[in-house]
Amino acid sequence: MSRLIRILLILFFFPAALSAVAGWYGATGFLHPQKRAFTPDMVRDADVTFAQIGAKREDFEVRAADGTMLRGWKVRAAKPNCAWVLVFHGVADNRYGMTEHARLLLQAGYSVVMMDQRAHGASDGVIASYGWLERKDTSAVIDALLQTEHPTYLFALGNSMGASIALQSAGQDKRLEALVAEAPFADLQEAAYDYAGLQRWPTLGKTLFAPGAWTVVYRGEKLAGFPARDVSSVKAVQQRAFPVLLICDGADVVLPCRHSEEILKAATGPKELWRVPGALHTGALGAAPAEFRQRVISFFDRERLRPNGPVRPQLRTPD
Repeated sequence: MSRLIRILLILFFFPAALSAVAGWYGATGFLHPQKRAFTPDMVRDADVTFAQIGAKREDFEVRAADGTMLRGWKVRAAKPNCAWVLVFHGVADNRYGMTEHARLLLQAGYSVVMMDQRAHGASDGVIASYGWLERKDTSAVIDALLQTEHPTYLFALGNSMGASIALQSAGQDKRLEALVAEAPFADLQEAAYDYAGLQRWPTLGKTLFAPGAWTVVYRGEKLAGFPARDVSSVKAVQQRAFPVLLICDGADVVLPCRHSEEILKAATGPKELWRVPGALHTGALGAAPAEFRQRVISFFDRERLRPNGPVRPQLRTPD
């Protein structure tokens, strides 16, 4: 009997111990995600896309508050409607990955800003902090945009990590008036459970493999020097009321719909959730292109044209 108990204990604790070790060593990769190179071919391909719809692209470099150089593009719509949208890409991607999202916005008259997040693409940066530093980067980008452009409205659209950065940015910067967020994470710890469950079994990530989720977040915040508990989309929508359209797919195993549902529940401003079958992770535009365009553009148009909507004088062009 005692031998059987020992075997059962080993079977129970070994996976937990193994996941804790994996989380400890995985924290470095968490802070330094694989970087998708930003290549000349991407620039040429994007320029072809923009030329087809009469949009004009220019390079846009912004110095972040900590001195990090952020690189991206400003792209003006052929028939601008005086609104700009900041477009945020996902982890291990770069601005090029959001080209099709930018296209549909530009076709509707929305000019766009497409930046490589810190430690991604052509931007500098030592670590990715998933919103802790990036929300300050967003404010620096807005400051720089307002020095050269005169937007009447500022919106945002993001995927995955980018969606969460957009939410956290809007929670602190009142100049962002409304945003679309596809497949964001509720907070870092909740996202870690999905990764600990090997992006297949979130329940396993919250139980047997939970030590790995705890360890990767704990060591990550110690190495990077920021409080992981404050990297939270949920807290952002509680801090400030702003309109948000959340998008997810129930079959997403990377950041399941429960993240968007938690954000929706916590949000204090106008809010809606669109579930897109077949989108998996951040694939709503490909799964339902016509409806995606209709929903996203209608959402921004509604906020732009709402008679009694929140309009900040400092963003208005002179009458």
